[in-house]
Amino acid sequence: MALLMGAARLAHAGILWVEEAYPAAAAIQMKHGLWPYRDFFYDKPPLPALLYRLTNITQGVELRILGALFVIWCAWLIADFAREHWGEAESRAAAWLTAFFLTFDTPSAVMALAPDLLLFVPHVAAVWLAWRKNALASGIVCGLALLTNAKAALLIPVCMAFAGGFAWPIPAAALAFAALPFWIPGYREQVWDFGRLYAQDTFVAAPWKEGALRTGNWLGFHAALVIPAAWALWRDRDWRWAVWIVFSCASVVMGLRFFPRYYFALLPVAVLLAARGLHLLPRPARLLMLALLLIPAARFGPRFVTLYDAGDAQWSDTAMNRDSRNVRDVFARLPLKEESVFVWGYRPDILVYLGRPVGAPFLDSQPLTGVLADRHLTSSQPTAPALASTNRQALIERRPSFIIDGLGRYNPKLAITEFPELAAWLKAHYRPYFSTEGTFVYRLAPAPAR
Repeated sequence: MALLMGAARLAHAGILWVEEAYPAAAAIQMKHGLWPYRDFFYDKPPLPALLYRLTNITQGVELRILGALFVIWCAWLIADFAREHWGEAESRAAAWLTAFFLTFDTPSAVMALAPDLLLFVPHVAAVWLAWRKNALASGIVCGLALLTNAKAALLIPVCMAFAGGFAWPIPAAALAFAALPFWIPGYREQVWDFGRLYAQDTFVAAPWKEGALRTGNWLGFHAALVIPAAWALWRDRDWRWAVWIVFSCASVVMGLRFFPRYYFALLPVAVLLAARGLHLLPRPARLLMLALLLIPAARFGPRFVTLYDAGDAQWSDTAMNRDSRNVRDVFARLPLKEESVFVWGYRPDILVYLGRPVGAPFLDSQPLTGVLADRHLTSSQPTAPALASTNRQALIERRPSFIIDGLGRYNPKLAITEFPELAAWLKAHYRPYFSTEGTFVYRLAPAPAR
């Protein structure tokens, strides 16, 4: 199992997914002595960025090995939960199912050590501790989960249901831990206020119809989990599992976007119940359920072979990342390595590849255009225009060595030159330097001689 996961992830060693690049970019700025919330805008909870900073791993083979170790941790944790709750057969099934579906699923979701995937460990651990009636420890882990992903607030009622009568320490400890970063200037505004704006403004035109379609697709794709899980739920009739399912579904629905990574919220309860259901099913039905694993294996397995054989040159999902690598290759030939950069657009992989300090208090242009990253390639409609205007005034007071417009070629209406104050600032202080298929790069002009 470990060899399979390692080989699958190493096929992605040359790719950096944007979901993992954002906390990795924050970690690189921390390495330069800058701190999120205080020195640059960062709208995610702190633990994912701290993970990248503490491991000092942000890309390449090491990142994929770290990802494989993380999945092993997930499989071990959920296997121990299943063993204590039921027995050895369920434990083995839970471990294998976890490893399988964290490998053969949407690559941008399962390969990226991003908040939604990282939440898997505290998610399982918190419910397990609650089931063991260790409410204080469960609450502490819920707090750590909230510092990983704000959606972890929905774990609290699940843990209280599993803990039973003496569950009050769970919300108390969780909220106490979640409140720890609030002393950091900018934390509340960037993580919670901006996050609330994000959650309230979906880009999906018909979200409930889209949600029903995507959820139906997820259920069908994960039929090897869903069918035995439903059987276990019917046979055991433990209402606590129904509570877990309901709040996991609520986590998927929150924000009305239904990205593949959001469905990780359903995976722990689905895997555990499926492991139980496989044990309860008659042998012919069990073999049929295992045969359904061929659906995800056939869908995503060939991609690993293609990546090893020919790379990702023909893969549309990684086109923007390939352009970021092209930018990296040009910068690698420049003699100066510590000059600052500012990236316009949501292209944190460029910051990771370059490894240079940001020359402005922004990792991307969302806070400057007001247009959220989930739509800024196709729309120019701002969600937070007042905040963006204020932040643009802050930007023109800075002089980063390089301006990298990674958005203008994809959405010309949001090019940096389309904002009058930024266009004037750019014209006065910068000169075109080079361009790639998806990027314009400007360099700070030398100061005029006196």
